[in-house]
Amino acid sequence: MVNDTENFLSKRPQRLCHMCGRCCRVVTTSVPYNELVKLAESGDEGAKDFLSIFVPYESVSAARCVDSEVVDNIINLQKQDGNYREDITFYYCKYLQDNNLCSRYETRLTLCKHCPSSPWVIVPPGCGFEGWLFWQREEIKQKIRRSKEELLELRLLKKRMSNPETLEKIAKVEQKINRNINMYSKYGSLDW
Repeated sequence: MVNDTENFLSKRPQRLCHMCGRCCRVVTTSVPYNELVKLAESGDEGAKDFLSIFVPYESVSAARCVDSEVVDNIINLQKQDGNYREDITFYYCKYLQDNNLCSRYETRLTLCKHCPSSPWVIVPPGCGFEGWLFWQREEIKQKIRRSKEELLELRLLKKRMSNPETLEKIAKVEQKINRNINMYSKYGSLDW
């Protein structure tokens, strides 16, 4: 069975990449730097991979000197979503060359191959993936809305049913639908 991430990655049209290097020049993570280091030290492969590629800037100001538009875009989007952290750290890829190409492209890690890895990733303004990511988010929102409509129909059906076996089956379907909706809760699925 193909999971949502694999499905997303298989659909991603790499031809949309402008090869500008901005997504490698100024990057951030959803966890603070010190927590990322602890994750890497405890064996988390994703954290280890990230820290083997990306080097933290000394400050937000230092990252802003490299690309203020990207830094401000990320900070503003995080503030809008209520996810802004004072301890935000920006990073740069140590393998990005002056010509915006990767010096280890053929042996790059999966982390790099999967960029952008989710419809909710924050891409630099003007990124070739910007419009495509918007439509991917909208598709997921539509699926969630349909799922909520199915929940309403199931609630109505439950009112008409009295057979315990049927009610149990309906409850299992409701649980499955709610799990799917909750998977996207950090992106606002409960409000859609």
